[in-house]
Amino acid sequence: MSRPASEDPGGRAPGAAPDDHVTPGAVPDDRAVPDDRAVPDDRAVPDERPDGEARRSGLRNPEAAVRGLGAGTLVLEAIVLLLAIQPIRLLGGSLSGWGIGAVVGLAVVALVLSGCMRRRWAWPAGTAVQVLLLAAGLLHWSLAVLGLIFGAAWAYATHVRRSILS
Repeated sequence: MSRPASEDPGGRAPGAAPDDHVTPGAVPDDRAVPDDRAVPDDRAVPDERPDGEARRSGLRNPEAAVRGLGAGTLVLEAIVLLLAIQPIRLLGGSLSGWGIGAVVGLAVVALVLSGCMRRRWAWPAGTAVQVLLLAAGLLHWSLAVLGLIFGAAWAYATHVRRSILS
């Protein structure tokens, strides 16, 4: 049986922690780092542009978000291109060894470009990949359809890039 709170010498309720209780590993308030001495985050983006105009997007790092969109589009395109080879061959497509090599080459270029999105030349090179995929429609009509689909996705990614970074 527990004693009533009035019998507790400190006047605390039963089961309450004593006042001098310190959690192991806790930093006492007098040793805590004040906010004005906090270490800045090097990756943080300032709230305003140098010319005083507020950021247009609400993103913390809009450049990284745009790079991720472009890279994701190219990776998805590469996967779809590689997965499209076998159905084209089985459904009566006349893809020769050169045609298969061209599709694999486009997929490899798209994968390499997805890792190079920090470079200034990667966006125009991605546009060139879309044009080449559309031209691969001469090998089989389904590649032209993929070229139209991924060309539209790439056009959207470049539109988002312009609207966020401008």
